[in-house]
Amino acid sequence: RFQTLRLVIIPEIMPGILSSLLLTFTLSIDDYLISNFNVDSSIQTLPMMIYSMAKLGVNPKMNALTTLMFGAVLILMVLSNLSSFKKAKPAGAKNTMDTIIICRRQKLPYYVIGRGSNLLVGDRGIRGVVIHIGDSVSKCVIEDGKIYAEAGISLAMLAHKALEESLEGLEFAAGIPGSLGGALVMNAGAYGGEMKDVVKAVQVFTPDGLLRWVDAHDMEFGYRHSILQKEGGIALAAEIELQKGDSSAIKTKMAELSVRRRTKQPLEYPSAGSTFKRPEGFFAGKLIQDCGLAGFSIGGAAVSQKHCGFVINKGEATAADVLELCEYIQNKVKEKFDVRLEKEIRCIGEF
Repeated sequence: RFQTLRLVIIPEIMPGILSSLLLTFTLSIDDYLISNFNVDSSIQTLPMMIYSMAKLGVNPKMNALTTLMFGAVLILMVLSNLSSFKKAKPAGAKNTMDTIIICRRQKLPYYVIGRGSNLLVGDRGIRGVVIHIGDSVSKCVIEDGKIYAEAGISLAMLAHKALEESLEGLEFAAGIPGSLGGALVMNAGAYGGEMKDVVKAVQVFTPDGLLRWVDAHDMEFGYRHSILQKEGGIALAAEIELQKGDSSAIKTKMAELSVRRRTKQPLEYPSAGSTFKRPEGFFAGKLIQDCGLAGFSIGGAAVSQKHCGFVINKGEATAADVLELCEYIQNKVKEKFDVRLEKEIRCIGEF
């Protein structure tokens, strides 16, 4: 009986690189193992691939991220269960580390993402393995004002769990659409609060394959920055320390911040959040507005009229549209104010 299927690569015809096999890596099992099986090389679409998996007893209900590449489709998934079993265990952080180790040994390029809330993925896709740290790595334990939480938990869920225990300090995070892991990498913040204000230590899987706890003062937290951006470690969990407060006051503050977000941010449109970092002494949105760029668009990408610090997708924007618009904004602001805007969104893949 399968417990967890962690990494699946579904190749199409790529002479000299991949054969027409469905390769399965590092299966957690009880008493049965399928290491590989034939897949019709004419299969071209993800639904048909999932159907082929379903015929073998795999429930296609999964936490999956797909990446289309030249001649190949890579799927990284953690299956919630299999068709005849309803008790699959979550893959957890160990499976994340195992997958990274496999990629390193095989010299496969890989990208670790959380909820992708600040990512711009190139139109030509990603050549490599995408590792999604999601619900299977989202355990949260609260004791004596301290929270131990894994990287896959959403910031909104984390803030609400703190509220349930009448712990204050995470109200600012309730409306941030990312995961804890991404928030640690970026030192996410809003409305006067930042992760560095509440994080005491971060569990990091280092580039040299070690799992260790890093004290907050060694994380080099700064404005939308941490040491993880420089050294490339993977945040897997964090210890957060909060203060006991009044649950009604905490709930009221969270509600007030939610109203501010809805009224001042273009939440009705897809975006990657605030597009540019705040330059010292200025506000990015104000600089962009003063350049007369409110509503300006390239292709399907546009500067939000509600908040000029957001580049939004009006409908059919390509990644190229967004990137071109960002560069246009940067050039205009530099030309008028001699200020260089730095993108807050992360660009990955091929453009």
